[in-house]
Amino acid sequence: MSTIREQALACRDAARVVAALGSEAKRALLRDMAAALEAQSAAVLAANAEDMRQVAAKGVQGAMLDRLRLDEARVAGIAGALREVAELPDPVGVTTRRETRPNGLSVERVRIPLGVIAMIYEARPNVTADAAALCLMAGNAVILRGGSEAIHSNLAIAAALHTALRAHGVPEAAVTVLQDLSREAMVELLQLVDIVDLAIPRGGEGLIRFVAEHARVPVIKHYKGVCHLYVDRAADLELALNLLIDGKTSRPGVCNALETLLVHRDVADAFLPRATQALRERGVELRGDERSRALVPDMHAATEDDYAAEFLDLILAVRVVDDLDDAIAHIRRYGSDHTEVIATADQAAARRFVQAIRSAVVMVNASSRFSDGGELGLGAEIGISTTRLHAYGPMGAEALTVERFVVRGVGQVRHPPSRV
Repeated sequence: MSTIREQALACRDAARVVAALGSEAKRALLRDMAAALEAQSAAVLAANAEDMRQVAAKGVQGAMLDRLRLDEARVAGIAGALREVAELPDPVGVTTRRETRPNGLSVERVRIPLGVIAMIYEARPNVTADAAALCLMAGNAVILRGGSEAIHSNLAIAAALHTALRAHGVPEAAVTVLQDLSREAMVELLQLVDIVDLAIPRGGEGLIRFVAEHARVPVIKHYKGVCHLYVDRAADLELALNLLIDGKTSRPGVCNALETLLVHRDVADAFLPRATQALRERGVELRGDERSRALVPDMHAATEDDYAAEFLDLILAVRVVDDLDDAIAHIRRYGSDHTEVIATADQAAARRFVQAIRSAVVMVNASSRFSDGGELGLGAEIGISTTRLHAYGPMGAEALTVERFVVRGVGQVRHPPSRV
């Protein structure tokens, strides 16, 4: 087996081939990748069943199992995401700004590929295809280091994608799946500053902190998603209840699920008992402050840790707040800069919330579950950045490019030669 460095070098060579592809060539490649994935769906599902069997034998439950599991609908969804990325505007070569300087120089800012992206993730086999699609659309190659719990699924998905790469004359190394899953190999990859241009970890907080602490290459970080819904005094309570149910119960093990409910004191007595009943019917455990428990006496008492927790489970922290400013102060203290939601019919309150909250995504009267690259028009997402580098929030193909300056002149020099 090739060393990590050798695989990375092959990926870098492949990146040059990908960078030379035109828009229509990339679109055709991604469409054929989707078709190959569908054609090899049975093999992918069989590989995933083996991963599920091995993980279940280890006693793993909850969010990891949900993220790992594939079925026909999810495979179809992955193929659909590949096709959606294929239809996105090609970010490569786009001129984002053009101006003429007083000396006549034409200065342009043009998007170009980053190069080699290292994608490090856990039990999310869909990331194998999503990351490949977005990196290729942005003219990059990708090194995929998935978790051991999904290795069979990841390899099966990559095998389908490689079928299309070969048919289009693109080296398979453009989508490289590492099979050495040791921590030592990961650290080696993260220190290849002369080959890897960006690392994107996607998984639990422990994985992301490990990557950030050991990397010498730039890292996109997103530690966790402590997402809040604030129900304002001017909220439509039926609307707020729907946002709450969708945000908490539709898929509790993902990072855009709600973890904390904040309710204005003026509507707490009308909203909280009703919300409690709806959530408990769906198996949600509530942990609240004193004012919440005064309205719902059998609610569990919340601790300080509960308000900072990413439960990734059917558990919700609850607090009654005095007003909008109290809600904002709570979010600033406990939030993770991921996604925050306000339910209100008061446009002034909505503007104040949007201006005061610095999170990557802020929702007004919309579910936190829309904080997703596919739902926000990116086709798919390679990750979510809650660090303010060149990208912030859900990252699509454009976030995998960078602007450079292209300067055109007619012989201008900064220091004209002196006359002799």
